[in-house]
Amino acid sequence: CTFLALGTHFGKVFLLDIQGNVTQKFEIVQVIGLYTREGFHENFDCPIKVSCATASRVWHSMSSCCRPQLLLYERNWLNRWKTSVLHEGEGSITNIQWRANLIAWSNNVGVKIYDIGTKQRITNVLRDNISLRPDMYPCSLCWKDNCTLIVGWGTSIKICVVKERNPTEMRDLPSRYVEIVSAFETEFFISGLAPLADQLVTLYFVKENSDQMDEEFRARPRLDIIQPLPESCEEISSDALTVRNFQDNECRDYRLEHSDGESLFYMISPKDIVVAKERDQDDHIDWLLEKKKYEEALMAAEISFKNIKRHDVQKIGMAYINHLVEKGDYDSAARKCQKVLGKNMELWENEVYRFKTIGQLKAISQYLPRGDLRLRPAIYEMILHEFLKTDYEGFATLIREWPGELYNNMAIVQTVTDHLRRDPTNRTLLTTLAELYTYDQRYDRALEIYLRLRHKDVYQLIHKHNLFSSIEDKIVLLMDFDKEKAVDMLLDNEDKISTDRVVEELADRPELLHVYLHKLFKRDHHKGQKYHGRQIVLYAEYDRPNLLPFLRDSTHCPLEKALEVCQQRNFVEETVFLLSRMGNCRRALQMIMEELEDVDKAIEFAKEQDDAELWEDLISYSIDKPPFITGLLNNIGTHVDPILLIYRIKEGMEIPNLRDSLVKILQDYNLQILLREGCKKILVADSLSLLQKMHRTQMRGVRLDVFYCCIAFENMAKPFSVVVFHCRHMFHKECLPSSGLFCNICSAKKRGPGSGILEMNK
Repeated sequence: CTFLALGTHFGKVFLLDIQGNVTQKFEIVQVIGLYTREGFHENFDCPIKVSCATASRVWHSMSSCCRPQLLLYERNWLNRWKTSVLHEGEGSITNIQWRANLIAWSNNVGVKIYDIGTKQRITNVLRDNISLRPDMYPCSLCWKDNCTLIVGWGTSIKICVVKERNPTEMRDLPSRYVEIVSAFETEFFISGLAPLADQLVTLYFVKENSDQMDEEFRARPRLDIIQPLPESCEEISSDALTVRNFQDNECRDYRLEHSDGESLFYMISPKDIVVAKERDQDDHIDWLLEKKKYEEALMAAEISFKNIKRHDVQKIGMAYINHLVEKGDYDSAARKCQKVLGKNMELWENEVYRFKTIGQLKAISQYLPRGDLRLRPAIYEMILHEFLKTDYEGFATLIREWPGELYNNMAIVQTVTDHLRRDPTNRTLLTTLAELYTYDQRYDRALEIYLRLRHKDVYQLIHKHNLFSSIEDKIVLLMDFDKEKAVDMLLDNEDKISTDRVVEELADRPELLHVYLHKLFKRDHHKGQKYHGRQIVLYAEYDRPNLLPFLRDSTHCPLEKALEVCQQRNFVEETVFLLSRMGNCRRALQMIMEELEDVDKAIEFAKEQDDAELWEDLISYSIDKPPFITGLLNNIGTHVDPILLIYRIKEGMEIPNLRDSLVKILQDYNLQILLREGCKKILVADSLSLLQKMHRTQMRGVRLDVFYCCIAFENMAKPFSVVVFHCRHMFHKECLPSSGLFCNICSAKKRGPGSGILEMNK
């Protein structure tokens, strides 16, 4: 049961419920059980302040009387009340707060804390600002938990934590001590304090300066929430309270009480009691909606959807959408539909028709459901028709982005066709129509449009849907669009479109046929060999730079035809190659010298053929041409004796750079001599090395397990010498002829003598 006990200046006590209704009234101050018969009653000669606690049916009471004392009343084991004086002699006791085993009180000097368990006073927190009258600016005390006391006095706040002392440090000290973990000043005078999680609720008495007069006046009290820091605080929220006669009130006239376990706070003034409670998420959303902060309200509702009771996320979202529409921000409103409307098809259709009414179907089109959740096809068709009227590009974008199942494809195709009758060359509509045909699996119609437009997606369409049978008669169109892509596609799919078929289709377009056959030859020199004769003319006509490489690489090219074509077109280099390949090297050399007049090429050609007759022809042709003689002198030294050329030069002929050429000949000759001498040294050294190796090998001993002479089968009685040939035939030395040592057996068989002999004395 939650109630408020309210004492008046006339000594009466009223019990109020949280709505402010009086439930009970007491004329005499006493400790009394509201729902039991237990109680405590005693008369005092002066006003008292009381703080009570119960534990195991034990009542404790404290009071301060005319002689300022703090008395503790506790029931003993005989069920009688025992009185103990906890403190006296420091003026009036203005506040008492009891939590668990700790009692805190304040007087004119400061704040004391008493430990009931050890019956020891454990601290004395002195008052900071002694200039303030303690009766006018009383101390505010509240326990945050069983060990944390919050003290507010004047404009100062201290947070005190009761801690256990280390046993080694006790000596004559109390077992507990107090540490001030936070101390800071506030802007206004403190009338009350209460904890709120890790924050503080503070009730301030406010004085402000008048703008007209140099005097202070009393303003409305403030209820703030602050975040304590070690040496300061951070303001979280602040509210000014409207109470009656606040202009006449003092700091002591206000009190702040709170209910443990509930976020209820009671601000008490002489004429009013204000009840405050912590705002919940519904209150926060109400405030946001009132301020038209719809986006923040929607976000707050989504985050706390499990805790809100009075609001619905979708309704807040709808209010936000309506607000955006009223502002004219149609795109943002449409974007929010995706999040707010979710899977509610009825709401979706209502919104679509609303956007149609205000002429903003385009805004909502890109946010419509298009996955597993879908609207009726008529909705999508209505939007497509709207785009077709005013925006072909937007219509094309929707066709690309929307799955074809969303609408009646045939109906849209018919509509697009009707528009094309009025604008038959519109590329956007034609492309879109091709996409519609593709979705409808009418690939031939789509392919025709793509080829007509030379659209880049034509090759993707062919590959994706295997339309090779449909393009056999459209190869020219494909190559006109993009030769490289078309040829690559045809060569990659020879199993679907044969080379013969392609050649047949390109017969009337030789320039395209050449591109195809050239790439085919590059991939494989043997594929398409039956077209190599045809390719000679194509290369000669459209690609002469690649004719000579083709003639070199092809082994199926008809040489006579190639020679005829090259001679007709006066292709000298190609003709020279063909003549040399056909064996007519002298004629080829003649063309180089007479038509190309290129001595270096003639010399190179003679070097390649390495034919003495060609060198003779080259010298004979060049002997009366000084530039040719210079070229020969510079290059002939390594193939022909330069003396043969020099002897044939006519006396008195002026030859350019003759001295340099002769010097080069001598240098080449010296180089040849050096090379020969070097080679000779290497050869002699290698021969000697191999001979020595062979000698060592032949002189190596041979193991004989059993000896028997191939001529005299009986061994001699006296010592004898043994000859063993490398053919493994063995003889007594005396059995061999004196004319020479050779194997008689192998010699008789005409297999030649052994490669070596070995004499062994036994």
